[in-house]
Amino acid sequence: MRTFAVINQKGGTGKTTVAVNLAGRLADLGREVLLVDLDPQGNATSGSGAERRKLFRGAADVLRGERLRDCAVCSVGGRYSLLGAKPDLAGADIDLPREEEWQTLLRRALAEEKENKGDADFVLIDCPPALGALTINALVAAESVLIPMQCEYFALEGLSDLARTIRRLREKWNPSLHIGGIIRSMLDARNVLARDISEELRRHFGARVFNAAIRRNVRVAEAPSHGLPVLKYAPHSVGAEGYRQLGDEFLERFA
Repeated sequence: MRTFAVINQKGGTGKTTVAVNLAGRLADLGREVLLVDLDPQGNATSGSGAERRKLFRGAADVLRGERLRDCAVCSVGGRYSLLGAKPDLAGADIDLPREEEWQTLLRRALAEEKENKGDADFVLIDCPPALGALTINALVAAESVLIPMQCEYFALEGLSDLARTIRRLREKWNPSLHIGGIIRSMLDARNVLARDISEELRRHFGARVFNAAIRRNVRVAEAPSHGLPVLKYAPHSVGAEGYRQLGDEFLERFA
């Protein structure tokens, strides 16, 4: 079981879309995948075809001590497991710090699942876009960070802030945490700025920048409203092809 936090402290970067579609592609390739929705907005949950208010258990229950395997459900079309975000997750950033060793709640739940021979090859955690208790739990539980980002100036600034956050978390709670990969999302390859920032990313982060990039595509934007990864909703679209390439490259790096 390998655990990845999908994170960007800047909103609107395609973070949740990357988490859902990467989970779908890895499942298509025969891997057992658990997608954990730690974002109280619950977009990864609805994007996986689950109705938040109809979930009996979810991520908040696991953080309160319930067994993960009792709280996860199957996604509708993605063929991966989902630990969804019910509305009660919204209060977790306030409630969690009252618990003893609250930073390690998710890590302990995943460790227990692994000890009980949980069958996930990969765990992908969709994080909130802010550094609160939920995000800290994700980063303490993860071995690697996947950072989706747009190729624009302010996103580059935000990446520097996130790198500092990862260093602080590594020093305090999770020495093995590192940046596993940077994913260029919503890319407009015709844009000169996008090409310049891609080159800047490669200068600073080298091979950690995925070769696969997700181009802007209306089918990717439409897919969540149908509760499906774009690979199921529009398998022949440009967006689906981008996620096929991303999933294949991800397995080459981490399988």
